[in-house]
Amino acid sequence: MTLEEYTNEFMSLKQRLYRLSIGIVKDTMVAEDVVQEVLIKIWNKGKEAAAIENKPAWAMKMVRNLSIDKIRSKHYKTGAIPEGYDVVNKTHTPETIAQSNDTVNTIQEIMESLPETQRMCIQLRDIEEMKYQEIADILGISIDQVKVNIYRARNYIKKMYLKTDNYGV
Repeated sequence: MTLEEYTNEFMSLKQRLYRLSIGIVKDTMVAEDVVQEVLIKIWNKGKEAAAIENKPAWAMKMVRNLSIDKIRSKHYKTGAIPEGYDVVNKTHTPETIAQSNDTVNTIQEIMESLPETQRMCIQLRDIEEMKYQEIADILGISIDQVKVNIYRARNYIKKMYLKTDNYGV
């Protein structure tokens, strides 16, 4: 694999890989390390990486696996999502900004309570805007299972959000 091929095919995925990793590890430094490690592994594989048919899915699967390994590591410490990760429109009033922040935090908490497969499916589909086949390749499940997991996750998030939002009304 030439440097130009590597740059065109893998370096262009860097932001997507980072967003996937940060969604799993919840730490910017660890997510950056994961992406860098994966990109180095891909470069070192050379011809083997060039022969891969679906390169984005392969790279995403590597990031997912390494991110999960980092979480399972005994040295990993979880932290809050850093400020600025969810960009807020500055033209809103302080009240609407607070409401938006509350909504985002509530949905993040609900998503974290989902089973891992459902959480990964919904993140890859709704946040990363990936196709069902790509998600199936990354997670190693069938397309039907991807659709079912997304459906169940969306329903659960909706149900729990409405329950939280209507509390005390």
